[in-house]
Amino acid sequence: MLDVDGPAAPPRSNGELVFAAPWQRRLFGVTMVLTQRVFDYEDFRKHLITRVRENPERGYWESWALAVEDALAEACALDRGTLDERERLYLARPHGHDH
Repeated sequence: MLDVDGPAAPPRSNGELVFAAPWQRRLFGVTMVLTQRVFDYEDFRKHLITRVRENPERGYWESWALAVEDALAEACALDRGTLDERERLYLARPHGHDH
C-alpha cells in the first residue's frame, strides 16, 4: 500500500518508517484508519503527491497532514473553513489535552 520510493514514499531508515515527533506517528495511524473507513488510499495518495510536489521544501509529514485535510474535505464534503476552525479549536486546548 505505501510507496517505497517516489514523492508519496514516507521517510524510512533500514526499511522502517521514520517519525521525528509523536504527532507524525499519530497522524500516520489516523490516516490508515481513515483510508479504511472514510476515503480510499489512492485518493489520499493523489493528494499527497500534489502537496509534496507543490512545495518540496515543506516537511514530508506536513505535506501528509495537508493531504489528509484535502482527502477529508473531498470525501466528507467539509469546506476548508470548517477544517481550519476545528484545527484552531484543537490547538487552543490546554497543554496535555491533545490525546
